[in-house]
Amino acid sequence: MRPYNLSDSSWKEIETQEIDLVILPWGATEAHNYHLPYGTDNIQADHIADEAARKAWENGAKVMVLPTIPFGVNTGQTDIRLDINLHPSTQLKILDDIVEVLNSQTFRKLLVLNGHGGNDFKTMLRELGVKYPEMLLTTCNWFQALDKSNYFEHEGDHADEMETSLMLYIAGELVHPLKVAGDGREREPKVKAFKESWAWSERKWSQVTDDTGIGDPSASSAEKGERFFNDLTDKLAGFFSELSSVDPDNLYT
Repeated sequence: MRPYNLSDSSWKEIETQEIDLVILPWGATEAHNYHLPYGTDNIQADHIADEAARKAWENGAKVMVLPTIPFGVNTGQTDIRLDINLHPSTQLKILDDIVEVLNSQTFRKLLVLNGHGGNDFKTMLRELGVKYPEMLLTTCNWFQALDKSNYFEHEGDHADEMETSLMLYIAGELVHPLKVAGDGREREPKVKAFKESWAWSERKWSQVTDDTGIGDPSASSAEKGERFFNDLTDKLAGFFSELSSVDPDNLYT
């Protein structure tokens, strides 16, 4: 049993358990090239949140991981079969309901652990921070916590070498042979400002990529995934511990 994971816990434990930080993993359900499952973002979020929480717990942090939300913002992929979209406004309503419960039960710290690039919780937490000023509402993108170039040969951001290596390590039985994967080639925008990334327009997934992947997965391996996973969960565990212990009224030096 994992005392830091709500899904494993019973009312007997939860009734009296000290909890300083609640962690909400949030993923997505979407195609990941031809070789990874639709649940990739959720599987990764589950394993990463759980292992980082375990490490933080063993170092004395009183953390609690909620069940992963399995649907994310996929507004640019609505024509990709069974890519399930939640509009940002729907996400805000779901998040508001969760925060309302936590606030009413005097939990004061929430971390939204984001595992999907289409999700962006910053503006939502700004709005909820006004509604619940006594709470410390935070978010992080686990996939931005480390410099991927120290671990992987090829750049990418979807079903790429990083995601494929992670999945080979944590759920290798769900990964198809890499020979069936597409090359993950991304078509570049014709508008110069979009290409330079100082202007933005949502990518239309079926126009940007032929195989739903962005990034070449061919050099992926479970060994690379294991090294990345261990370093990532070490770093997140330190963050969880620090966030768990910090005084929300004394955040700045």
